[in-house]
Amino acid sequence: MAITFHPKAGTVLMCDFDGFRAPEMIKIRPIVIVSPNHLRRAGLYTVVPLSCSAPNPIEAYHYKLNKDPLPNGNAEVWAKCDMVVTVCVDRLERIKVGGGYFKTSAISPEELEAIRHCLKYVLGIT
Repeated sequence: MAITFHPKAGTVLMCDFDGFRAPEMIKIRPIVIVSPNHLRRAGLYTVVPLSCSAPNPIEAYHYKLNKDPLPNGNAEVWAKCDMVVTVCVDRLERIKVGGGYFKTSAISPEELEAIRHCLKYVLGIT
């Protein structure tokens, strides 16, 4: 079920990338919202996928989070900024835990800024 609220930048949710094609992201995975709230794009959000697998090799467009934002998380989590994409709200869902949903989590403003810095590198913005 899609979310029914407007997530702020830094919010961590799940995203269903079904319908994309490899080597694009093609499965359900955690993401962080990176688009600012002031954009008037009803139902569209720019997201960066998160992964518990360290990139090999680690590049300037990868960012290791200081803390796992997922419930009961104890993993090393990486933002894969080279996979940035804009998706429809219908692809986004809160994180499920057991039979319910996890209270929405977010990364720190400092980590959001670090991810946005990686995005500048990916997009060639100096």
